[in-house]
Amino acid sequence: MIHIQSFSGRDLYLSGKHLKPDHGLEQWELLRTGYFERPRQERKIMAAITAVRRSKRYKKSAELTNDQPVSVEEAVKRLKQFAPTKFDQTVELIFSLGIDAKQADQAVRSSVSLPHGIGKSKRVIAFCPEHLKTSALNNGAIKAGGQELVAEIEKDNFTDFDVAVATPDMMRFVSRLGRVLGPKGLMPSPKAGTVTPDIGTAVREYAAGKVEFRNDAGGNVHTVVGKASFGNEKLVDNVNHMIETIKKLKPASAKGTYIKKVVLKGSMTPPVYITVA
Repeated sequence: MIHIQSFSGRDLYLSGKHLKPDHGLEQWELLRTGYFERPRQERKIMAAITAVRRSKRYKKSAELTNDQPVSVEEAVKRLKQFAPTKFDQTVELIFSLGIDAKQADQAVRSSVSLPHGIGKSKRVIAFCPEHLKTSALNNGAIKAGGQELVAEIEKDNFTDFDVAVATPDMMRFVSRLGRVLGPKGLMPSPKAGTVTPDIGTAVREYAAGKVEFRNDAGGNVHTVVGKASFGNEKLVDNVNHMIETIKKLKPASAKGTYIKKVVLKGSMTPPVYITVA
């Protein structure tokens, strides 16, 4: 394992032919970074970067973009011009934020229901009292219950779901599942909006594709804003809604530029940089 540091001061790791950034940047961002503070290792590192294979489709699409930020409308338009794939790609929005991810009071974490959804439903379980069980199931939960559901997950390590929601009074029992749900990011959290007394609404929103997000160790936020099959107007609405949501979550203690960079991309497309006012 080779450890280096870029001019931006962020740590990078190289193992064999694969770069492993601990700061959450995408491979395409590393491809545009040719500067390192350790010249002796530059040849080996650049060889690994250039060894990343790109398909003809990707290279053809890359010719249509550049590093210059554009409006949301133009970014969506360019994304639609990229060569299509055989499947409906997920459209992602990536933020590089000017926060110190090591400081708890600068964490950016929340959930949001986008105007047009994300084109995918989620499997939701609900930890709730018996009298709310029917409401949770009717709104789309695959499982709902109180202490018996906690015991089932604790015994069988059941994690075949995407989101867990809970009522506040159930958290004293759900806390026992920290070792099972915590590592998979499935633990209900008030900050994420998954701990709420309105269990029926929470289940319905998450089952319909409510987006939950949080910053990574490098201060980046990766979110889903739809599918490539969405119309331009729907994608533009979703992207703008997500940008406004991130703006409102700016930590009071964050200094300097808050939103450094925003990128729109498909699962298998080059990035398109977006201008954020």
